[in-house]
Amino acid sequence: MKALPLVSGALSGIFSGALPLSLVPLAPRGLRAAALEAAFLAGRTLLYPVGMAQERYVPARVTEEDGCRGTAGRIPRSRAGRDHPPVLLLHGFIDNRSVFTLLRRSLARNGWRDICALNYSPLTRDIRHAAERLAECVEEICEGTGRSRIDVVGHSMGGLIARYYIQRMGGDARIRTLVTLGTPHSGTRVAPLASAHPIVRQLRPDSEVIEELARPAPGCRTRFVAFWSDLDQLMDPVETARIDHPDLDVCNVRVRGLGHLALPAHWEVAADIREKLTTGARPGRPAEGSAGAA
Repeated sequence: MKALPLVSGALSGIFSGALPLSLVPLAPRGLRAAALEAAFLAGRTLLYPVGMAQERYVPARVTEEDGCRGTAGRIPRSRAGRDHPPVLLLHGFIDNRSVFTLLRRSLARNGWRDICALNYSPLTRDIRHAAERLAECVEEICEGTGRSRIDVVGHSMGGLIARYYIQRMGGDARIRTLVTLGTPHSGTRVAPLASAHPIVRQLRPDSEVIEELARPAPGCRTRFVAFWSDLDQLMDPVETARIDHPDLDVCNVRVRGLGHLALPAHWEVAADIREKLTTGARPGRPAEGSAGAA
């Protein structure tokens, strides 16, 4: 078990974006993005077994003396972290909570004390069923922390599951902000052969789930922040990761020069996520931002 922190620390250096980009400083953006994707894929493969077990949620306990969550890890946290709502992390298709290893560390080091991740079964065949499991987890967090609302960060299909819960199951009463990373909000046409899996068919532009999410959602109380990348190879078209819905409070953030796998782990995206969770939407704020490693 002692080796895991060392692996995580080494991967932090690789995943920061510094190593792959420094190796190809003069390469075209597409090649640099490919180098990053390769590095993230290698790290994802190493960490995947660590994230297979379901996480047991334990509400954070921060002391006045050290501002730390218990004794595990001894990661310093600012006292301001107690003001942040809990954050729930939701992974994408055929993945697990390990995808958020570096984002989680980034949040923890910058004041967030209640962070947890939900693993839904890789055998899940319906986004609606996954949303029901999400609803149970959200209620557990709210009960454990005494909070009435939390924030959610969803990568890829995880963002779609959270959005379905919010729009179609009354989850806007519980979710203050939903951040999505490379989520096919209007459906993606990539990898048609994968449509043999029923949940992949729900990610198609003509699916019932996508149609339900396009329906009116008057009075929705959740803020949405959608990160979409101009080099996301799993989004076709790449703009499908934007949210364009007249009833929703949305900030779409364009990420430059990163692929699909890099979105939940790149340090610049993590910094922008922290900023969005801290400040939220402001009157007169532009609906389109930008981030990434252009």
